[in-house]
Amino acid sequence: MKSNSVSQAVVAPYAEALMSLAQEQNSLDAIAKDIRLIGNTLADSAELKQLFASPLIGANVKKGVVESVFSSQVHSVTKSFLLLLVDRKRIAFLNEIVSEFKTLLRVIDQVALAEVTSALKLSRAQEDTICDRVKAMTKAKSVELDVTINPDLIGGVIIKVGSQVVDASIRGQLRRLKSSLTTGV
Repeated sequence: MKSNSVSQAVVAPYAEALMSLAQEQNSLDAIAKDIRLIGNTLADSAELKQLFASPLIGANVKKGVVESVFSSQVHSVTKSFLLLLVDRKRIAFLNEIVSEFKTLLRVIDQVALAEVTSALKLSRAQEDTICDRVKAMTKAKSVELDVTINPDLIGGVIIKVGSQVVDASIRGQLRRLKSSLTTGV
């Protein structure tokens, strides 16, 4: 837990600084696109995450990797930001900074993040229905779904938006039924 708070104390100021700079430069859309690209690249490459996290690899090597991987694909502000993270020995927190930036972007754009756990892959119509219900719940302009498949649910979905959880899974219904039967005895 302490590690998480230390990490957040490092992550939040950098994400907020990048957000402020993006807004000042009127390049929020371009930098948001860059951040999504960086997040996807990190998600697809465990090696890149390990390289950035390793204290044994020098700053010059990390800067070279930033240049070769991102230089031609990202806005100059984003590239400068990545190089600054290397200089300040904060590049190991890049994945967390990306996540925090996306959170700040959702607040600005009034987008609700719904973490959906489903027993099966959802159809487009089911995703649209969930989006509509989350919009009604949160009064957000739009909804971003983060869908995870978990066959242990048997059927149905669990939707988490912020601190609110809606358990419409068969496993949850069985658990509630069991609880009501055992407390009623």
